[in-house]
Amino acid sequence: MQPSGQAVTQLLQAWCQGDPSALEKLVPLVYQELYRLARRHMATERPSHTLQATALVHEAYVRLVESDHTHFKNRAHFFAVCAQVMRRILVDWARAHEATKRGGEVRPLKLEEALVVESKPGRDFVALDDALKELTALDPRKAQVVELRFFGGLSVEETAEVLQVAPVTVMRDWNLARSWLRRELTKGAPGGA
Repeated sequence: MQPSGQAVTQLLQAWCQGDPSALEKLVPLVYQELYRLARRHMATERPSHTLQATALVHEAYVRLVESDHTHFKNRAHFFAVCAQVMRRILVDWARAHEATKRGGEVRPLKLEEALVVESKPGRDFVALDDALKELTALDPRKAQVVELRFFGGLSVEETAEVLQVAPVTVMRDWNLARSWLRRELTKGAPGGA
Protein backbone atom coordinates (compact mmCIF):
# COMPACT_ATOMS: atom_id res chain seq x y z
CA MET A 1 0.00 0.00 0.00
CA GLN A 2 1.34 3.40 -0.99
CA PRO A 3 1.54 6.08 1.68
CA SER A 4 -0.72 9.06 1.26
CA GLY A 5 0.71 12.15 -0.34
CA GLN A 6 -0.32 14.11 2.72
CA ALA A 7 1.64 11.84 5.09
CA VAL A 8 4.74 12.11 2.93
CA THR A 9 4.32 15.89 2.62
CA GLN A 10 4.03 16.27 6.40
CA LEU A 11 7.17 14.22 6.98
CA LEU A 12 9.04 16.18 4.29
CA GLN A 13 8.09 19.46 5.91
CA ALA A 14 9.13 18.20 9.35
CA TRP A 15 12.46 17.01 7.95
CA CYS A 16 13.06 20.34 6.20
CA GLN A 17 12.42 22.05 9.53
CA GLY A 18 15.20 20.00 11.09
CA ASP A 19 13.39 17.00 12.62
CA PRO A 20 15.76 14.03 12.11
CA SER A 21 13.11 11.51 13.20
CA ALA A 22 10.95 12.63 10.27
CA LEU A 23 13.63 11.46 7.83
CA GLU A 24 13.77 8.06 9.56
CA LYS A 25 10.01 7.71 9.08
CA LEU A 26 10.08 9.09 5.54
CA VAL A 27 12.68 6.78 4.02
CA PRO A 28 10.67 3.55 4.34
CA LEU A 29 7.62 5.30 2.90
CA VAL A 30 9.37 6.55 -0.25
CA TYR A 31 12.09 3.95 -0.83
CA GLN A 32 10.16 1.73 -3.27
CA GLU A 33 9.16 4.69 -5.42
CA LEU A 34 12.74 6.02 -5.37
CA TYR A 35 13.96 2.58 -6.40
CA ARG A 36 11.43 2.50 -9.27
CA LEU A 37 12.64 5.94 -10.34
CA ALA A 38 16.28 4.77 -10.22
CA ARG A 39 15.45 1.67 -12.27
CA ARG A 40 13.80 3.91 -14.83
CA HIS A 41 16.97 6.00 -15.04
CA MET A 42 19.19 2.92 -15.22
CA ALA A 43 17.08 1.41 -18.00
CA THR A 44 18.40 4.21 -20.19
CA GLU A 45 22.00 3.20 -19.58
CA ARG A 46 23.93 0.53 -21.42
CA PRO A 47 23.72 -2.96 -19.88
CA SER A 48 27.38 -2.91 -18.81
CA HIS A 49 26.94 0.24 -16.69
CA THR A 50 28.68 -0.26 -13.35
CA LEU A 51 26.20 1.75 -11.31
CA GLN A 52 23.13 -0.16 -10.14
CA ALA A 53 19.68 1.19 -9.23
CA THR A 54 20.19 0.54 -5.51
CA ALA A 55 23.48 2.46 -5.55
CA LEU A 56 21.81 5.30 -7.43
CA VAL A 57 19.08 5.53 -4.76
CA HIS A 58 21.67 5.52 -1.99
CA GLU A 59 23.84 8.17 -3.67
CA ALA A 60 20.77 10.35 -4.24
CA TYR A 61 19.81 9.88 -0.58
CA VAL A 62 23.29 10.94 0.56
CA ARG A 63 23.19 14.04 -1.64
CA LEU A 64 19.73 14.98 -0.37
CA VAL A 65 20.72 14.53 3.27
CA GLU A 66 23.90 16.56 2.77
CA SER A 67 22.04 19.32 0.92
CA ASP A 68 20.66 22.43 2.53
CA HIS A 69 17.23 20.76 2.77
CA THR A 70 15.33 22.07 -0.18
CA HIS A 71 11.93 23.07 1.07
CA PHE A 72 9.73 20.52 -0.60
CA LYS A 73 6.24 21.75 -1.43
CA ASN A 74 4.77 18.26 -1.50
CA ARG A 75 5.36 14.64 -2.45
CA ALA A 76 5.46 15.37 -6.21
CA HIS A 77 8.04 18.12 -5.68
CA PHE A 78 10.18 15.76 -3.58
CA PHE A 79 10.21 13.09 -6.30
CA ALA A 80 10.95 15.71 -8.95
CA VAL A 81 13.99 16.86 -6.96
CA CYS A 82 15.06 13.22 -6.48
CA ALA A 83 14.79 12.66 -10.23
CA GLN A 84 16.97 15.71 -10.86
CA VAL A 85 19.55 14.51 -8.34
CA MET A 86 19.62 11.05 -9.96
CA ARG A 87 20.03 12.61 -13.40
CA ARG A 88 22.93 14.73 -12.15
CA ILE A 89 24.60 11.65 -10.66
CA LEU A 90 24.32 9.82 -13.98
CA VAL A 91 25.52 12.85 -15.96
CA ASP A 92 28.50 13.27 -13.61
CA TRP A 93 29.29 9.58 -14.01
CA ALA A 94 28.95 9.81 -17.81
CA ARG A 95 31.17 12.89 -18.02
CA ALA A 96 33.84 11.19 -15.92
CA HIS A 97 33.55 8.01 -17.97
CA GLU A 98 33.69 9.96 -21.24
CA ALA A 99 36.77 11.83 -20.07
CA THR A 100 38.60 8.56 -19.50
CA LYS A 101 37.52 6.92 -22.75
CA ARG A 102 37.41 10.02 -25.01
CA GLY A 103 34.84 8.84 -27.48
CA GLY A 104 34.72 5.13 -26.65
CA GLU A 105 30.99 4.44 -26.74
CA VAL A 106 29.67 7.95 -27.31
CA ARG A 107 27.14 8.32 -30.11
CA PRO A 108 24.74 11.07 -31.15
CA LEU A 109 21.46 11.03 -29.24
CA LYS A 110 18.18 10.91 -31.11
CA LEU A 111 15.43 12.86 -29.41
CA GLU A 112 12.99 10.02 -29.96
CA GLU A 113 15.32 7.91 -27.83
CA ALA A 114 15.61 10.60 -25.18
CA LEU A 115 11.96 11.51 -24.79
CA VAL A 116 10.05 8.26 -24.97
CA VAL A 117 8.81 6.62 -21.81
CA GLU A 118 9.89 3.18 -22.99
CA SER A 119 13.60 3.47 -22.31
CA LYS A 120 16.36 1.82 -24.31
CA PRO A 121 20.01 1.35 -23.28
CA GLY A 122 22.78 3.56 -24.58
CA ARG A 123 21.42 7.06 -24.17
CA ASP A 124 23.83 9.92 -24.10
CA PHE A 125 22.89 11.79 -20.94
CA VAL A 126 25.74 14.23 -21.47
CA ALA A 127 24.30 15.53 -24.76
CA LEU A 128 20.84 15.75 -23.26
CA ASP A 129 22.17 17.51 -20.17
CA ASP A 130 24.01 20.05 -22.33
CA ALA A 131 20.86 20.68 -24.36
CA LEU A 132 18.80 21.07 -21.17
CA LYS A 133 21.30 23.63 -19.87
CA GLU A 134 20.85 25.62 -23.07
CA LEU A 135 17.08 25.34 -22.78
CA THR A 136 17.26 26.47 -19.14
CA ALA A 137 19.10 29.61 -20.22
CA LEU A 138 16.41 30.31 -22.85
CA ASP A 139 13.30 29.20 -20.98
CA PRO A 140 13.73 27.78 -17.47
CA ARG A 141 10.12 26.62 -17.11
CA LYS A 142 10.23 24.52 -20.29
CA ALA A 143 13.43 22.88 -19.04
CA GLN A 144 11.72 22.18 -15.70
CA VAL A 145 8.80 20.58 -17.51
CA VAL A 146 11.21 18.22 -19.31
CA GLU A 147 12.97 17.38 -16.05
CA LEU A 148 9.75 16.72 -14.19
CA ARG A 149 7.97 14.79 -16.93
CA PHE A 150 10.83 12.83 -18.46
CA PHE A 151 13.27 12.36 -15.61
CA GLY A 152 10.80 12.59 -12.75
CA GLY A 153 8.06 10.58 -14.41
CA LEU A 154 5.46 13.07 -13.21
CA SER A 155 2.11 13.34 -14.94
CA VAL A 156 0.93 16.55 -16.57
CA GLU A 157 -1.20 17.28 -13.51
CA GLU A 158 1.63 16.61 -11.03
CA THR A 159 3.98 18.78 -13.09
CA ALA A 160 1.41 21.57 -13.14
CA GLU A 161 1.07 21.28 -9.36
CA VAL A 162 4.83 21.51 -8.78
CA LEU A 163 5.24 24.45 -11.16
CA GLN A 164 1.99 26.08 -10.07
CA VAL A 165 0.68 26.48 -13.61
CA ALA A 166 -2.29 25.08 -15.52
CA PRO A 167 -2.03 21.59 -17.07
CA VAL A 168 -2.58 23.12 -20.52
CA THR A 169 0.53 25.27 -19.94
CA VAL A 170 2.51 22.14 -19.07
CA MET A 171 1.39 20.42 -22.28
CA ARG A 172 2.26 23.48 -24.39
CA ASP A 173 5.70 23.76 -22.72
CA TRP A 174 6.26 20.01 -23.07
CA ASN A 175 5.51 20.03 -26.80
CA LEU A 176 7.62 23.13 -27.49
CA ALA A 177 10.52 21.83 -25.37
CA ARG A 178 10.49 18.47 -27.17
CA SER A 179 10.59 20.22 -30.55
CA TRP A 180 13.42 22.47 -29.43
CA LEU A 181 15.39 19.56 -27.96
CA ARG A 182 14.84 17.46 -31.08
CA ARG A 183 16.36 20.24 -33.17
CA GLU A 184 19.31 20.74 -30.79
CA LEU A 185 20.11 17.05 -30.41
CA THR A 186 20.04 16.39 -34.14
CA LYS A 187 22.30 19.31 -35.11
CA GLY A 188 25.38 17.99 -36.80
CA ALA A 189 24.18 14.39 -36.71
CA PRO A 190 24.64 12.44 -39.97
CA GLY A 191 21.50 12.88 -42.04
CA GLY A 192 19.99 15.06 -39.28
CA ALA A 193 18.97 11.94 -37.37
